[in-house]
Amino acid sequence: MGLGNDTILLWGLGTDAWITIAIVITMIGVMLLTKVRTDAVMLIAIGVLFAVGVLDAKEMCSGFSAGTVVVTGVLGVVMAGLRYTGVLQWIMKHVFGLPDRYSTALLRMMVPVAALSAFLSNTMLTMLFGNVLKRWARKLDVAPSKLYLPMVYAVQMGGVLTLIGTSTNIVVADMYETATGRAMNVFAIFVPGALCLVVGIAFLVVTCRWLPERRSPEEAFEAANDYTVELLVPSDNPNILKTLGEAGLFHVKGGSLIAISHFDHDPSVLSEDEFVMGGDRLVYAGQIDEILELKASHRLVVSDHPVRSMNEINRNYELRIAFVNFYSKLIGKTIGGSTIERDNNVILVAVARRGKRIEASPREVVLQAGDTLLFECPRKTDTYARNLASQLQFSDFQEVVNIGPNAIVSSLIMTAMMVLTALNVVSLLHGTVLAALAMLLFRCCTINQAMDSVSWRSLMSLAGSIVLGSAIAKTGIAQQMAFGVISMVGTHPVMIMLGVCLAAMLITQLVENVAVTAMFFPIMYQAAVQAGYEPAPFLLALMIAANASYSTPIAASPNMLVYGPGGYRFSDYMRIGIPLTVIVTVTGIAAVILAYPLVKI
Repeated sequence: MGLGNDTILLWGLGTDAWITIAIVITMIGVMLLTKVRTDAVMLIAIGVLFAVGVLDAKEMCSGFSAGTVVVTGVLGVVMAGLRYTGVLQWIMKHVFGLPDRYSTALLRMMVPVAALSAFLSNTMLTMLFGNVLKRWARKLDVAPSKLYLPMVYAVQMGGVLTLIGTSTNIVVADMYETATGRAMNVFAIFVPGALCLVVGIAFLVVTCRWLPERRSPEEAFEAANDYTVELLVPSDNPNILKTLGEAGLFHVKGGSLIAISHFDHDPSVLSEDEFVMGGDRLVYAGQIDEILELKASHRLVVSDHPVRSMNEINRNYELRIAFVNFYSKLIGKTIGGSTIERDNNVILVAVARRGKRIEASPREVVLQAGDTLLFECPRKTDTYARNLASQLQFSDFQEVVNIGPNAIVSSLIMTAMMVLTALNVVSLLHGTVLAALAMLLFRCCTINQAMDSVSWRSLMSLAGSIVLGSAIAKTGIAQQMAFGVISMVGTHPVMIMLGVCLAAMLITQLVENVAVTAMFFPIMYQAAVQAGYEPAPFLLALMIAANASYSTPIAASPNMLVYGPGGYRFSDYMRIGIPLTVIVTVTGIAAVILAYPLVKI
């Protein structure tokens, strides 16, 4: 039972409602101002709502059993089947190709990417096609920043073509079915979404000169001899038979040891306990001027063989580039002050910021969001990349496998799922579950691959968002806010739709769009019902507004994924994202009104 459930305090809202409002405001503030994970914030919020009695046990757990969460999770398995049978590899090879002009490259990239995004995870597509665009940039002699932003915008606009394109759409469809008992067709949003896509692509092509031309972060690390140096241990060196740690040759001022070879043989295992011998070759990375002071302090000599590539250092290791995530705990800290290198068997080689290598000891650089880090990593495993995924984004994602015989099977499974759900032969929940089971049954992916393809954090955020939306509806907040909207704009349906959508559009630039959808769904639904209209068109407009997350790098996962690789600045998103957001939202509202008559109920 809630605290003071029947006590009306202010503006027609009771104690439970004001507690919920306080928790929602606090939650938004924490997501904006701290690095706490979104799923953790959501779970804590619903835990507090349960603890104070706003929600009972059944309501608190309702989000975890919701059809939306199940659909989103099993769609990850379906995507794994397509990926690991090489379907996406075939598309990249035969559909994308290699354009010869920048003007045609934009259209050739945005149209297929948007079409794929209607059915596939936009985060996965952004990661997969990032490498393709790097090759395009080299071929066309343009900065990757001229291609990455159009790609992520196309991915997000394409996600609005179907109900399974984004989690936001799935949330709206599920909450609508729960409220009305009627299911939305999987292509219900297609016509308004397609018009938004056409207008959005046209805008990006016309304004392509607004796209920033930023230096690629990889360019800062192109010449290995700019940040590595090889030193030799002469036969009369006093540190011979000492360990690297005892001799002070492991972590040195200005950098770190990244390889050691005895007697010109293959590199030895890198450890502080490795003994120093005469004739050893020591390869250091970092601030060269400071490292060269070892010549005098430790009586070393410079090799006459400059290091030009990682293969010359150690064939068992490779150089990989990573970017500091926006919500990384490493922001404001140094690698030297953490245990990342020791815990993950990696070594920091160099640091760059905005396309320029920082002339300082890499391990002593205070990191910022978007910084580019060059690591020496084990070649035969990527466990470290998975362990560090919440802190660092490794740019050179593994390519999907070559196309195999099961590619046709996985394509048929995906097609059958879409056709059967579109014709309402099966529900969206049944269709996705059957497709996921078929992918596993026909061995389109392994169980481990399927499990790794499910974004468990996203599922937790999604479940929390659903419970939060239920709390907003239950406590009367949605109803009172709907009354407020009607009192401000009247009962004209277009004004109601425009008012709520613009508010959602603004907030979704700063807060995860699933959370925004959960908060605004009950408000839009109640406003439409109280004005006497069928709510479905209003909710389709809300889908478009909540998905229009183009103005900031933190607005959506694809935006964050290209922030580091593109060498972008925060203002780059605002310059082209703000007008695109407004244009897409207004176009979407107009398209919904034209495609779906606003019917009185």
